[in-house]
Amino acid sequence: MRTSYSPKNNPRVIIIQKLYGKSFNDEEKLVFPKHRFKKFIKDVVAGTIERDEILIEELDKNLGSQFRFDSLDKLFQVILKSATYEFLYKPNVSIKIIIKEYLNASNFFLDDSQTKYLNALLDNIAKKIRINNA
Repeated sequence: MRTSYSPKNNPRVIIIQKLYGKSFNDEEKLVFPKHRFKKFIKDVVAGTIERDEILIEELDKNLGSQFRFDSLDKLFQVILKSATYEFLYKPNVSIKIIIKEYLNASNFFLDDSQTKYLNALLDNIAKKIRINNA
């Protein structure tokens, strides 16, 4: 049984929403509502935006030759970039937790088959990044 809690309580849902909106409107001013993980949310959103080129480079390098990052759906790009930011810049958070949290968040946006695909991509990227940067 899936836990039914509000997407507003899930920091990764907020991160995805903020980055997705920003990807379509670069002029959008980012406003972060009161949330107990506000500092974490702001850090991941700002860090993902600031390190956009580095993250895309990492993803292109680690997705494998059968994938091109820029050909993926915009929502997948946002999720992969923010998760990759965490793999690289939040070493104290385990890969399993990052992947689990993004998969839980993606349930609000994607269907089950897309979530399975996302899981495989995240798992693959995480292993390569954490091994290469260990």
